Amino acid sequence: MSDFIFSTRELSKRFGALTVADKISIDLEVGERRALIGPNGAGKTTFVALVSGTVRADSGAIFLLGRDISGERPDQRARRGLVRTYQINNLFRNLTVLENIFLAVSARSGKSGTMSRRASDHRDLLERSEEIVVRLGLGDDRHRTISEIPYGRQRLVEIGIALSLDPKVLVLDEPAAGVPSDQASLLLRVLDLLPKHIAILMIEHDMQLVRRFATSVSVLVAGALLMTGAPQDVMRSERVRSVYLGHSGSARFDAATIHG
Repeated sequence: MSDFIFSTRELSKRFGALTVADKISIDLEVGERRALIGPNGAGKTTFVALVSGTVRADSGAIFLLGRDISGERPDQRARRGLVRTYQINNLFRNLTVLENIFLAVSARSGKSGTMSRRASDHRDLLERSEEIVVRLGLGDDRHRTISEIPYGRQRLVEIGIALSLDPKVLVLDEPAAGVPSDQASLLLRVLDLLPKHIAILMIEHDMQLVRRFATSVSVLVAGALLMTGAPQDVMRSERVRSVYLGHSGSARFDAATIHG
């Protein structure tokens, strides 16, 4: 396991007679950009829940830096560096961008998360929060409330909160969900600027986004891995074509994308 920063081994989960995760084994290297794709109902959301610890596996194991974390709570996994975002953001809409990130940075440090204290009392936390805001290209929005900024930029704040936890592995659960197409390029630019040592596993439906982001792609179908490979190989696979073209409306996966 030590060759990989993150691994799952035969991770399985059943709900009654329905198998939603069927012996899923995935390995991520340091700095790898992996996309996990699959038609609706493939088990992607369940896999993320198993990895993050919000759902417990029936069998199998999860390793982070060679350590078995299968029995740990979500907060314990996050403190070790396995951090996830959600399809629907959970931001404090009446607080500013900087305040949202500051609260996360404060929580990570174990210090009080109040902005009302004197600046000298938490200068290091403010500097770290500002650093994240600038890295995400949100400097002009730092003092705007979440409700005042476009949805695409709200998703960037969520990524900023994840960064505040100093992740070693970052799981992005459909980061482009609900983001207008004209804002998707901003998301990609930010992903390109994330620290290169962070391994990123992105669950996504938009194949154009996958092709531009991923160095490797895994395909999940009916709770089981169909294949893993380079994006161009996966998108040209007849097996993958049949899966997507056989599920009407399950993803934006057209011929131009497959052969592009």
